[in-house]
Amino acid sequence: MSILTERYNLANGVEIPRLGLGTWFIDDDKAADAVRSAVEIGYRHIDTAQAYGNERGVGQGIRTAGVPRSDLFVSTKLAAEIKDYDTAAASIDESLDRLGLEYVDLMLIHSPQPWADFRGGDYADGNRAAWRALEEAHTAEKLRAIGVSNFLEADLENIIDSGTVVPHVNQLLVHVGNTPTDLLKSCDDRGIRVQAYSPIAHGQMLKNSFVAEMAKTYGVTVPQLCIRYTLQLGTVSLPKTANPDHMRANADVDFEISDVDMADLRNMEARDYGDDSRFPVYSGK
Repeated sequence: MSILTERYNLANGVEIPRLGLGTWFIDDDKAADAVRSAVEIGYRHIDTAQAYGNERGVGQGIRTAGVPRSDLFVSTKLAAEIKDYDTAAASIDESLDRLGLEYVDLMLIHSPQPWADFRGGDYADGNRAAWRALEEAHTAEKLRAIGVSNFLEADLENIIDSGTVVPHVNQLLVHVGNTPTDLLKSCDDRGIRVQAYSPIAHGQMLKNSFVAEMAKTYGVTVPQLCIRYTLQLGTVSLPKTANPDHMRANADVDFEISDVDMADLRNMEARDYGDDSRFPVYSGK
């Protein structure tokens, strides 16, 4: 499982592990055990968010994982509804308090719009204000790197044109069947590393017969093929699970997808998330 030791360098030189553990839908009282299991397996990158409601548990897991804090990369996200400087600045400190950590390796603005108005109104001023709070916390060394999530081209330009730091990361929905090629290239051109959340399409790829057949040809599972796909796109992959067996399997991706198969996967369109379309990140609204 060499992927667990592989790193990218962000634009500011901070190293970020290529594979991380996503913790969405892991309850706060179960998060510490999940984090400790992941670290024991070899994970060094843990992703949470204010909106997940499990920062306390994640922080407990980090503090009791039995490895030096400096060996771990911890990221969290400013709630999507926070679109002013004062609330953002206070909320950054609140995340640090809940996590019980002196610093966070990466903090993101979770969305350019509040979830209730996702891909809706104009929040450019609010995003600039929240970004200024992140920049100041970065200067104060509370945050080693800062970034955004779910930001499209215009959202990025708004931040870049007004700020002093280009986002180090943009965390996006990227999976087989949903590959935002132009946005990925735009981020790459700007030196912004993309993190791919829901690389298995929130489980929907498990139902895809084409992907299942391709996975068989490599002797791997559908999740392994999907995770490997996002890694070969050059993104940081963030599969989410609380199951240690799944954590091990998700990290067992030391194989190579051929150029031909990568092209087929890149050209696929599969964005039916079933009942999970109730979430704005899957419905787009």
